[in-house]
Amino acid sequence: MSPDSTVAIGLLLPDVLGTYSDTGNATILAQRLRWRGIPAEILTITARDIPPTSCSVYLLGGGEDTAQLFAADWLRRHPELGLAMETSAVTLAVCAGLQILGQSMTDTRGKHYPGLELLDITTAPGRQRSVGEVISTCAIPGVGSLTGFENHRGITTLNPGTAALGRVISGTGNGTSEPGTRHRTEGVLTERIIGTYLHGPVLARNPALADHILHKITGQTLAPLELPDQAALRATYL
Repeated sequence: MSPDSTVAIGLLLPDVLGTYSDTGNATILAQRLRWRGIPAEILTITARDIPPTSCSVYLLGGGEDTAQLFAADWLRRHPELGLAMETSAVTLAVCAGLQILGQSMTDTRGKHYPGLELLDITTAPGRQRSVGEVISTCAIPGVGSLTGFENHRGITTLNPGTAALGRVISGTGNGTSEPGTRHRTEGVLTERIIGTYLHGPVLARNPALADHILHKITGQTLAPLELPDQAALRATYL
């Protein structure tokens, strides 16, 4: 992209999937761009809006079961948005947002609901809710450890050929392991979609992951940012 182009950040359904402050991920991306002299604009896209398909990045957050099913239905009614998420933009999907983009979701009664099928994963409820801090090692080179707070009951299975975002050191994450190992996985990673169970917001707690996303959408090598408070926050959890 041109250095003076404005980066459009699409914040999807904060009125529906806004339970865990995941909307803060948009603020983090925009501010880290502006600190580097790159203009950025956050487009807040609610359930009443027709979503634009030209954003560089889309963000989905977490929410309760009813909100999650509403969001999945809303996204299905806008297939052109799904196409953009799959072919031209980068998407960060957190918790319920991650589950929505999979093949299917199952509720506690065993009823199946279709996902957007942008990720080759399925999600079903576990025996108990997973609540607490998570630390994982990120599969993206140079990102290092990821920290966050999880609050979910979903057990997400990655089908063969689907990569995890990270390997769990502590916490639950996806609740499943890499095939043939005891290594628990966290999140999902494809060329255009990053899915995770980490709240926090995840990009506030993991600036290297934020900069990985920004590098992908700008094509630029970004100058490092020296932020002592951020380093202190990271040290609290690692």
